[in-house]
Order: sequence, then C-alpha cells, then structure tokens
Amino acid sequence: MRSIVERQQRVTPLELFFDLVFVYAVTQVTTMMSQDLTWRGVGRGVLVLAALWWAWTGYAWLTNMLEPEEGLPRAGMFGAMAAMLVAAIAVPGAFGSNAVLFGAAYVLVRLVNLALYAIAGRRDPDFVRAFVRFAPTAAIGPLLILAASFVEGWVRLALWVIAILALYSGPLLDRGQGWRLSPAHFAERYGLIVIIALGESIFAIGFATAGVVITPATIAAAVLGLAVIAALWWAYFDVFAVLAQQQLSATSGVTRARLARDCYSYLHMPMIAGIVLFALGLKITTHDVHQPLAVVPAVALCGGLSLYFFTHVLTRLRLVALIRRTTEERPGWIGPGRLAAAIGTLAAIPAAVALPALAALTLVAAVCWALIVWDLLHYREHRIQVREARP
Repeated sequence: MRSIVERQQRVTPLELFFDLVFVYAVTQVTTMMSQDLTWRGVGRGVLVLAALWWAWTGYAWLTNMLEPEEGLPRAGMFGAMAAMLVAAIAVPGAFGSNAVLFGAAYVLVRLVNLALYAIAGRRDPDFVRAFVRFAPTAAIGPLLILAASFVEGWVRLALWVIAILALYSGPLLDRGQGWRLSPAHFAERYGLIVIIALGESIFAIGFATAGVVITPATIAAAVLGLAVIAALWWAYFDVFAVLAQQQLSATSGVTRARLARDCYSYLHMPMIAGIVLFALGLKITTHDVHQPLAVVPAVALCGGLSLYFFTHVLTRLRLVALIRRTTEERPGWIGPGRLAAAIGTLAAIPAAVALPALAALTLVAAVCWALIVWDLLHYREHRIQVREARP
C-alpha cells in the first residue's frame, strides 16, 4: 500500500488560474445583491456565495491530494474552470431567468471535482473510504440546486437551504479520516483567496465611481475604503494566518484534517461572506457619500465587518481549544481586540443610517485601525515571536 505523499510545493500557477474564475464569481455575487437591495436579495446572495465557496474549497482540498498540472487532472481543472465560469455568468439570475443554467453548471463543477477525487484515491484505500462517505452529500447538494431551478417561490428557497445544509454536512460524516494535506500549501491557498475577496472590495470602489463626477468627498471615501481593506488584510496576515498555519503544521492525521476543515473550509466561509457584504456596503457608500445609508446597505457595511472579526474570534477559540488539549501551554493571544472590533462595527449600524455615508465609513475605519493599533501595542512581543517562527 502506497500512501499519498504530502505536497510541500507552493500554490501552482494552474491553481491561481482557477482562482481567477472564482474572483469573477464573487464579483457577480456582489452584483446580484446590489441589484436587489432587500433582505431577500442579500439572503439569496449569501446562499449563492455559500454554494460557490463549497465548490472552490472542494478544489482546494483536491489539489492537496494530487498534482493538478499533470495529464488528466490538468484537463479536469480546465473543464471545471469552464463550468465555474458559466455558473459565474449565471449568478445574477441564479434565482430567476438563469436558474437552470446556474444549476446545471454547478452540478458539472461538482461532478468534475468528484471525478478528480476518484483519480486521487486510486492508490490510497484510506481515502477511497473517505470518498465513499462524503460523495453522496457532495452530489445531492448540487442536484437539489438544479431541482430548485424548476420550481418557484418558497419551494425553491427551501431546496436551496437544504442543498447548502447537505453540502456542508458531508465533512462532518467522515470525521476527517483518510484525508491528507500539506499545511503550508493548504494555508497559502486559503490566504490567497482572502486576498482575492479583499480585491473584490477594491473592485467595488471602482464600480461605484465609474461614470460619476469625482469630488474630494468621493476621493476621501475611496481612500477610507482602502484603509479599511488594509486593516482587514493586516488583521489576517500579520499574525493570525501565521498562527493558524503553525498549529496546522503541529498536528497530523485526523486531527490535522479536522482542524483544516473547521478553521479553513467552515470558518473561512463567513469570513469571506463578511468581506463580500462589506464590499456591497462600500459600493453603495462610495456611489453617494453625502446621503445616509439605507438599512440594508448599512447592515452590509458594518455587519459585514463585524462578521469578519467575529469569525476571527471563533477561529482563535478553535485553535486555542486544540492547544490546550495537546500541550501544557496556555495561549494568551485570544484577547479582547477582535471581539471589541466585532461589537464596535456592529454598533455602528445606527450611525450609518443616521449620518452621511462618508461619516459612517470614517467611523468603521477608525474601529478597524484601533484594532490594529491594539494588536501592535498589546501583543508586541508575542507578535515578534510568532513572525520570527514563521515557517
């Protein structure tokens, strides 16, 4: 029996190429929500984002199991890219005129993923058993999304919700047995997708300012938006991502697979959703900086940031729980900073509704950078230790 050797290489050009299609899909989700600025519209956008995220994360795990740039896997990756592109084109109408197109393309994306998993497991009986456990839910979810395209109203929504629950429940059934991954490659892949999501926020600024008269207030909003995005980048990459990768590298076997599943596949999804919601709010804010935001854009702007920081808190709790179970160490880096930032940005929603949009954006930028200053001052020594120990 020959097991699959952990890949120690960096993210490949083909993986980055694949992620470009996902960038477009995420941009389309923001477009979808901006066309229907209601709770229903945002809810539908989050469901579509959840489906797209699970398709992407399936390929992130896949490329840890096989070399994507060799022979049949390369052809499969190109085929999946084509199907993902069609699904992305159909995103704005995923609950309307393009529902069938989106559903069919999404099924194809997932079927190619499962086929490549089968290739990856040809010489690994342990993974074959894992594949048999998760494959049913991985297939049922997309089929339910396709079925939803043939019905209307609450039945369509119900089928979508059931499909997402089916997709996300799959990894809980196999308990992480049979999966192998390279921590450095895996963490880098998810880190790059965070950068891609942050790039979507920058795109939102560009889309909002296209075709409008550029004023000093517009420039100020663009710069403040970039300041918030920079703070989000700093909050993730300065120490947070390094700590997560270190803990992933310190584990092995089932423990490593479960940690990767929880901290990356599951908890990165609300993190990405928070960035996308912020991008939606930023797009509306930058378009008209002098008027107060309506309730839905205000919740997107402030609540998206709150969701992002609160997910950081949950991820740290998951990592701390692992450290306390496996060592005598009592980590002191959980801290109140991110929880305070999550509460502070959420509490800014009433101000975002009452004040001009530019003032609301200034307020949330101040909260975000207060967190960065707190981290720099309060965790100065620990930050240096962590970054010096970077693999």
